[in-house]
Amino acid sequence: MPRVKLTMPENYLAVISIPVRITDINYGNHLGNDSLVSILHEARVQWLAQNNYTELNIEGRSLIMADLMVEYKKECFFGDILEIKIAVGDITSISFSLYYTVCNQKNILIALAKTGMVFFDYSNKKITPMPEKFQEKLSI
Repeated sequence: MPRVKLTMPENYLAVISIPVRITDINYGNHLGNDSLVSILHEARVQWLAQNNYTELNIEGRSLIMADLMVEYKKECFFGDILEIKIAVGDITSISFSLYYTVCNQKNILIALAKTGMVFFDYSNKKITPMPEKFQEKLSI
């Protein structure tokens, strides 16, 4: 079976720490795949907040997720502290990709992930250009 393989950029924008909660644990007694996606979302929201943005307001524009890829590597468990390193790539006039390297507190690689983010006007239901000021921040 062919598997997803991600190539990670090295230009990390942020490192976010998020604990694994008991509600993140599945019947296999480890982090559930759905919870990992939620943790990636939380990391993205925290990174945006560090830059005084939200997913609904980046220089007056909003984001929508166009795609998601996850490459699971190891289990993690309740009480683990995940360190999510966020990098950027694939920048266009309307979109960018965020890459996530997820390790536990022992620096064991748990997962690699990528989200394709597109600027979107929710009131008109249309793709919109990336704000120049935000694009400049991504290019640093």
